[in-house]
Amino acid sequence: MANLEDSFLADLEDLSDNDNENLDEENMDAENMEEDVNKDIADIEALNYDDLDSVSKLQKTQRYTDIMKKVENALEKGSDMSNQSMVLEDDPEYQLIVECNTLSVDIENEIVIIHNFIRDKYRLKFPELESLVHHPIDYARVVKKIGNEVDLTLVDLEGLLPSAIIMVVSVTASTTSGKPLPENTLQKTIEACDRALTLDASKKKVLDFVESRMGYIAPNLSAIVGSAVAAKLMGTAGGLTSLAKMPACNVQLLGAKKKNLAGFSTATSQFRVGYIEQTEVFQTTPPGLKMRACRLLAAKSTLAARVDSIRGDPSGKQGRMYREEIRKKIEKWQEPPPAKQPKPLPVPDSEPKKKRGGRRLRKMKERYAITDMRKLANRMQFGVPEESSLGDGLGEGYGMLGQAGNGKLRVSVGQSKLAAKVAKKGKDKQYSSGGATSGLTSSLAFTPVQGIDLIDPQADANRLGSGTQSTYFSETGTFSKIKRT
Repeated sequence: MANLEDSFLADLEDLSDNDNENLDEENMDAENMEEDVNKDIADIEALNYDDLDSVSKLQKTQRYTDIMKKVENALEKGSDMSNQSMVLEDDPEYQLIVECNTLSVDIENEIVIIHNFIRDKYRLKFPELESLVHHPIDYARVVKKIGNEVDLTLVDLEGLLPSAIIMVVSVTASTTSGKPLPENTLQKTIEACDRALTLDASKKKVLDFVESRMGYIAPNLSAIVGSAVAAKLMGTAGGLTSLAKMPACNVQLLGAKKKNLAGFSTATSQFRVGYIEQTEVFQTTPPGLKMRACRLLAAKSTLAARVDSIRGDPSGKQGRMYREEIRKKIEKWQEPPPAKQPKPLPVPDSEPKKKRGGRRLRKMKERYAITDMRKLANRMQFGVPEESSLGDGLGEGYGMLGQAGNGKLRVSVGQSKLAAKVAKKGKDKQYSSGGATSGLTSSLAFTPVQGIDLIDPQADANRLGSGTQSTYFSETGTFSKIKRT
């Protein structure tokens, strides 16, 4: 018993020790979290949003400088295909392409940060401009071109924006509530615009380098969409592996811009289409089939990127097969529908009909046929109100009954064919049964001598019609002449 109590006490002591250790660990974690939060707050407070260098730091990094130097040297040297037999991951040029894809994504993010900086500064001068020009590079070019100018009719925006957007920007600038920027703020804004344009030029160099190596890195993808579009898709997705893992519906949207139509019609605008709209297949497709072609291109491009990511077909034959399938499908969509063939008549049915016919059916139809009175009740005369049983159109209507002129109900009673036939048949039977005895004649005779006597009434009739009586009462008989002696 004592041993059992000792074991229970030992277990309780272990539990209390574990609780103390857990509390100590939780306290340590809480202290570390507080230190991290305090450090982040200190970093945020130390960050000066008025200084562009504290916001944009990519251009001053060693990685950016090294990659751009390698890209410029590779563009000057040209493409080197001597190491085609080398494994793709071990090729230094492929490693440079992977670094370029990562750098292009970083440049995109940096341009967005600088765009926010420019927008916050220039909002005091022209707050409506950010809702009219959405693309960061276009916004930076327009801000650099306008500057502190109040009258936009003196600023030439031709070539920077479409003519419709230029007109809307000019009209909006004439009624804006903004004020000119101070010289110091304007200088920082122009500097930020120059940095955004420089980053955009660097991104174009990176894409040009990747495009020149697309025939080696992604031959199947380049066979479908072309080298330029393949480089843009890879640069936006962050590499060939990232593009291969991406679904086709997202590949379709890579590079899509938010368009501002400024109140104009959306009938001719292509929404939800990115870099794929720059392909030759998309441009040569009729307008009504462009969205279907875009979805098909995105699906086949995803398959080609997956083939290229595992080096499944370095010759690009699979990509050319995909392109041929796309071309055949688009041609099939454009074919007119097949002509409607005339429908032949059905084979005549020679089997006897199930419906019964004959004399008995005709008699039954005549017996249950609609009468002339009902036909008149079901018929109405145009422009003449019908009479009803309760008056004023209430109750059962009489139709054309009683509309002969005197207001009374008139029905021409005619004998039906069946009734006439029955009457004629009965009359024929009456004429044919002339020799039959009447039903009132009896073969019993009551005499005063014998009482009830059984006689033949037909014999009396025959007797009356013979001899003198037959001559005397005959209609054809004549009187005989008696000679005098």
